Amino acid sequence: MPMTLALLAALRRRRFPGAAAVLAAWAMAALPAAAGPACPPTAQSQMSPAAMKEAQRRPQDRGYLWRLDKDGRVSWLYGTLHLGRAAWTVPGPRLAAALRQADTLALELDPLDAEAMKPLLAPGDPARRAQVLTAERARRLQRQWQAVCAAEEGRLLAALPPVLQVTALSGHAARADGLHPEFAIDAVLAGYARRARLPLVALESARDQRALFVPETAAEEAEQVDDALVELENGRLRHRMGELAQMWASGDLARLASYPQWCECMQTPAERALMHQLLEARNPALARGIAALHDGGLRVFAAVGALHMVGAEGLVALLQRRGFAVTQVLPPP
Repeated sequence: MPMTLALLAALRRRRFPGAAAVLAAWAMAALPAAAGPACPPTAQSQMSPAAMKEAQRRPQDRGYLWRLDKDGRVSWLYGTLHLGRAAWTVPGPRLAAALRQADTLALELDPLDAEAMKPLLAPGDPARRAQVLTAERARRLQRQWQAVCAAEEGRLLAALPPVLQVTALSGHAARADGLHPEFAIDAVLAGYARRARLPLVALESARDQRALFVPETAAEEAEQVDDALVELENGRLRHRMGELAQMWASGDLARLASYPQWCECMQTPAERALMHQLLEARNPALARGIAALHDGGLRVFAAVGALHMVGAEGLVALLQRRGFAVTQVLPPP
């Protein structure tokens, strides 16, 4: 979700480039970043011909992939990351083979469908925004946009509810480590679907996702904004995103499954309730959607954020309960 907002902001300013690497179409061109030695390289600068030629020469499988067998058909479940590196847009051999065998792609949302994504960028209530975004919070928010060299994007998103502004901002925290929302794996797959003329189904709606992220009360929203700003200011969020990216790239499924022990994101009842709302509470509907597509006769490549995969209420377990024989492909068992 944070990367989706960052992608949408850029969609309003740039068109998608036409170059493609192997099976993946480039997700998007980067929003221009402020120049200066303190700013990280832009996403577009990472797409050098030499770097992409090397990625194509030695494609590597990354992430988490399961084979789903039921009723004589094979579908696929892929745990994604909502940011990435340029080289990660080139699929490895196992992932490429699974994509070729699918006749439908299913994502949480289609981040490249600007019309369907409009609800995420709809302005919030001005009175509530003023109530939550006090002068001090506004200054802190502006400082963080400047710190990630994306002040222009901050201005572009200024009409959003404050909690969505900091959510979008969080998508830029890892740019200093070479991780960019422009290379979100979900967006790369959406680009591939367009290039391969593969039907794409959204398992959720942008309106429903927005409702998940905007709290019911101004007090709850202010608390979440404060928590996010603290994690941006002390670098904890950047560290956590880097750790998630590293375990995704290396296929460390055991560490991913133990995220409640190390993420420092479930320490209070409010944090645990929020994480449940964002993950486990959504999984039954996601599993139903994937199963319905497969049961309707399709061979589905379903790609959902990696944290939805793990645990007793994760998608792997829920699809097993729905009668699928689930076989781990990535990382190799």
